[in-house]
Amino acid sequence: MRGPLKSVAGLVCPLLLASAVAGCSAGDGAADAAPTGPPASAAPSPVTAYAPYVSATEASATDAAGSPTTYNLSFVISSGSGCAPRWNGTHALDDTAVASRIARLTDSGAAVRVSFGGASGRELAATCDSAEELAEAYGAALDAAGATRADFDVEGDELTDSASVDRRSEAIALLQEERADLEVSFTLPVMPSGLDADGLALLESADDHRVRVATVNLMTMNYGESYDGDMGDYARTSAEAAHAQLRDVFDLSGTTAWRGMALTPMIGVNDVGGETFTLADAAQVRDFAEEKGIAWVSMWSALRDRPCADGPSAGDDAATDCSGVEQRAGAFGEAFAG
Repeated sequence: MRGPLKSVAGLVCPLLLASAVAGCSAGDGAADAAPTGPPASAAPSPVTAYAPYVSATEASATDAAGSPTTYNLSFVISSGSGCAPRWNGTHALDDTAVASRIARLTDSGAAVRVSFGGASGRELAATCDSAEELAEAYGAALDAAGATRADFDVEGDELTDSASVDRRSEAIALLQEERADLEVSFTLPVMPSGLDADGLALLESADDHRVRVATVNLMTMNYGESYDGDMGDYARTSAEAAHAQLRDVFDLSGTTAWRGMALTPMIGVNDVGGETFTLADAAQVRDFAEEKGIAWVSMWSALRDRPCADGPSAGDDAATDCSGVEQRAGAFGEAFAG
């Protein structure tokens, strides 16, 4: 996605959506039998949550459209000097304006998920010298936000950097040893053919380090000039391809693999010419996510969930603060919330 807007020790079984895998224990003598209660067929269908990406530093009137249950707070990256985490690379973790913003976002009862990385700046795993130092930086950002959910948006050059990929996995595993309630998601680029080799290698690294991964969030956007069809169809095709890959990497059932997935389109005009994600596409993605029991849907971003002042985009340039398509303010949020 774009940049800033204007293993637990002793774990017996990996990994993805660990808390939902029957028979997984922490090796501390807890019973590992499947829980009692109604059979799975009688259990209520899981609810697909709505969790948009919002700026940590810039409020928008459309942040609350669709009444999100969680906000993905973007982004914590390196200040550009060593292992110093900053909001958008510029604001200190204890910045009072950011703290006030988080308080307003959570006033309704919603949670925040701190998102590390993004397409701009440098993710901390590439600038910190050790896993221990990196874990400390991640933890400081989570504490500043009062968050128990961490999202790692890895793309571009840092997705191909195997050293930082492994350092990140080791750091997250260290964090989860200290914070048993830490929920981790990875946000990765996807194509209609699924995750690429680098994305799969990142997930395999996490698995090797016994990171407990709650969700793999697919960036269903910016596919490239060879793709010029329906963006809603591409999102579904990409999810289906990635679903098979997640089953293989983590040795999951089909149901658990769907529940360990999230989907994040870029609303309106995308960064790639010819790609426009419409309100109809948003409704299609929401219906598909509910059908499959996908954990959550998101969008890039709440700040863009409004019409541009000069109307629909005449060209192919994506704006940072509006969608470029005909819509009411907040209409994408409402569509994704269902």
